[in-house]
Amino acid sequence: MDNDAATRLAYVRDMYAVPRRLGPVRMRRVADVLIAIGLLAITLPLLLLIALLIKYESTGPIFETKSCIGRGGRRFQMLRFRTTRYEPEGATPVWARKRSPIGAFLCYSRLDILPELLNVVRGDMSILEPNGRSPSFLD
Repeated sequence: MDNDAATRLAYVRDMYAVPRRLGPVRMRRVADVLIAIGLLAITLPLLLLIALLIKYESTGPIFETKSCIGRGGRRFQMLRFRTTRYEPEGATPVWARKRSPIGAFLCYSRLDILPELLNVVRGDMSILEPNGRSPSFLD
């Protein structure tokens, strides 16, 4: 076997080779993305129904965001369905807002956290690790 043939054979072998080790961090990330995409695909009709109910109930955004701290101290915006009645910014403190009837059901059934799967797909959160923490925990 000449040198060129050996080089081509090694190239083809390496091209189709399975990586020997992905590592635990990469495997966890792959598992997170696969689980999140699967759950999003299964719950998509429910997500759309909840979004329509929130929009029908009151004006304002469908999602609310919360500033959180992720891995390595990186800040990100965690998505959730809005469970309170909509009031313009500054009209009422967040802690004093009244929960809407649909929002009460979403909180009781924990369906308000389904949009967090989008944060998992984006890489901000992990299904297999604790959720993001509020920046006040670091202060």
